[in-house]
Amino acid sequence: MRAALKKVIFRILGKDPDAIVVSFGTGDPELARRMLDEIKALEPGRRHIFIRAEEAGSYRSVRHQLRGYRIGLAPVLFDGDSRYCRLRRIAFLLAPTKILAYNQRLERHHLRLRTVIASLLFLYGVPLDRIFLRPKWLVPWKMDRSVYPSKVDEIAGRPLSSRRRRVAILTPYFPYPLSHGGAVRIFNLLREMAEEFDIFLFAFRDQETADDIAPVLQHCARVILVGKSRYREPRWASLLPPEVHEFRSGAMRSALERIRRDYKIEAVQVEYTMLAPYVGDILVEHDITYDLYRQVRDRWLTRTAQFSRQWEYWRWRRFEMKWLKHYKYVVVMSEQDRLAVDRPNVAVIPNGVDLTRFTPEIERPGQRLLFIGSFRHFPNIVGYRFFMDEVWPILLAQSPDITVTMVAGQDPLVYWRQYTGLSELPTDERVQLLEFVRDVRPLYVEANLVVVPTLVSAGTNLKVLEAMAMERTVVSTNSGCAGLGLEHGVNVWIADKPEDFADAIRTLLQNQELRRQLAAAGRAHVERNFGWREIGTRQRALIRQLLPSRIQIRPARLGDLAEISAIQSSAAEASQWQAQDYLAFDCRVALLEGRIAGFVVSRPVAEHEREILNVAVHPEFRRLRIASELLQTEITSHAGTHFLEVRESNAAARQLYERLGFQIVGTRPEYYENPTETGIVMRIFS
Repeated sequence: MRAALKKVIFRILGKDPDAIVVSFGTGDPELARRMLDEIKALEPGRRHIFIRAEEAGSYRSVRHQLRGYRIGLAPVLFDGDSRYCRLRRIAFLLAPTKILAYNQRLERHHLRLRTVIASLLFLYGVPLDRIFLRPKWLVPWKMDRSVYPSKVDEIAGRPLSSRRRRVAILTPYFPYPLSHGGAVRIFNLLREMAEEFDIFLFAFRDQETADDIAPVLQHCARVILVGKSRYREPRWASLLPPEVHEFRSGAMRSALERIRRDYKIEAVQVEYTMLAPYVGDILVEHDITYDLYRQVRDRWLTRTAQFSRQWEYWRWRRFEMKWLKHYKYVVVMSEQDRLAVDRPNVAVIPNGVDLTRFTPEIERPGQRLLFIGSFRHFPNIVGYRFFMDEVWPILLAQSPDITVTMVAGQDPLVYWRQYTGLSELPTDERVQLLEFVRDVRPLYVEANLVVVPTLVSAGTNLKVLEAMAMERTVVSTNSGCAGLGLEHGVNVWIADKPEDFADAIRTLLQNQELRRQLAAAGRAHVERNFGWREIGTRQRALIRQLLPSRIQIRPARLGDLAEISAIQSSAAEASQWQAQDYLAFDCRVALLEGRIAGFVVSRPVAEHEREILNVAVHPEFRRLRIASELLQTEITSHAGTHFLEVRESNAAARQLYERLGFQIVGTRPEYYENPTETGIVMRIFS
């Protein structure tokens, strides 16, 4: 009876009693097609009409087209493209209460007055699973609350040593596998620090397996893992950046305090700005985060987007500037970053590359481009969009044989949708998109050029260093190679505009000799400045400045001669003197754990000029910086020039002296006996 009455009423009104679905193609044609396909699958029993922007006229013409029909549902695509605003307005006028909005991710939401805030947030681009979030301070009775895991996993690594100082490293990401630049840096510096310290690594776990954890345990005494929180507050609703809340963990804080106390950890290094509230001794700024958001803000053109980005920038700047003051040292990646921070406690410890792992290989013929950048770091997404939207069309028109390989890291689509609001990645049949690649070296070998189209950046780019270490020419924006001391046309090719970037690629692919010159110069540059061994030395030296010395240095006494003689006898490379003769000169001994660990002997040879006669360390106490502290004490105690001789074959001693500042000034053939060998003369001014 009710259905029959309904038909009668709608016939009187001149309408079809069965409601239809009218879909509006108000965005990217491919997204609109997929929206239509989904709606047809969801409503297979209804009649469907699709209104295309190019076919739609005025509101009256569309209304005339739909006369006699009753609109039951009106799917409308909102992808941010302003060219379709007129057709969206027509949809609202025709069916204001029937709008089913689709966003760039092809998530859908019914626009309703009773959920006006959620509807507006959805139209603004907030993901569907977050539009109903309300801040706890506004809705204290809300059920969808943030979750903070309490489980702590403590995994034993290499044995502790009483002779190694204990240092904690706190990081938001477990540094293996080496899926992004931060992991590469942290892992390599863990390996370097482990030579001198027992490392306690604190990290928030994701989906790491036992195979991922094993390589890190080789360098750490303990690995402490805590689950990352599930933060369920709107991004706008806090004075603190949301990333700070995402890594706020009572379990991690308690574990850090307990292990620091129980194991007598002497220094704590905190990686990444968002972890600054955990408070340590060294804060590592992988990038100047507020400067990154300033660049993003300045690139957004719409007023609404600029307001949002300004809020992000203001929050990060307020947070970052506050916490920089709480640390004894702040580490940045480049001199450019140091100037940006402009504080007296800032040290530059740059990113690096494993020069023994990334070695030059012969380039194969071809026109293959390589772009490596994890989408976890959103500047790489900005760079990929710039390349695909603005550079790639130029290359397609002029160089049809070029191919591209893009390595986007784990779960690229997740991060792509999170940062862009788009459901799919732009691609092409000649663009190969890869996720995480455990070993990228074969990709560098196959590449003819490495491209770094980054438009916003802070810190320094590890992938530039890896490419140069493999002797591959890099085409980069200024932003992509900032802070690395590179020169356009000497060891890199720099271009910022799409036309210039495409022209650089085309020119270099056609000029093999120029490619070779730039690639060779790039390899030489990283060899001089960016080896992890040298960078690790800087990292250890910075930590050492925080720790009180356990080595006691005093003048030698008569009762020390037996131990001095034993140390000298155990060091075949050292000069062999009668121990009692040392007391006629300036002789100092180093004490560690109540024993004499080493000694140094010197004498004046002229005014403000001294000769270091001998320095030796007991085998049990080597690699504990005994020789370094003895020599530094000697140098600082006597102003002027110091000379010493060292066997030509004693590479370890020569490297030590060079690190302390000694320089080679001459040789003495057949200076040493047993065996006969040339002596290298070295000098330092103090």
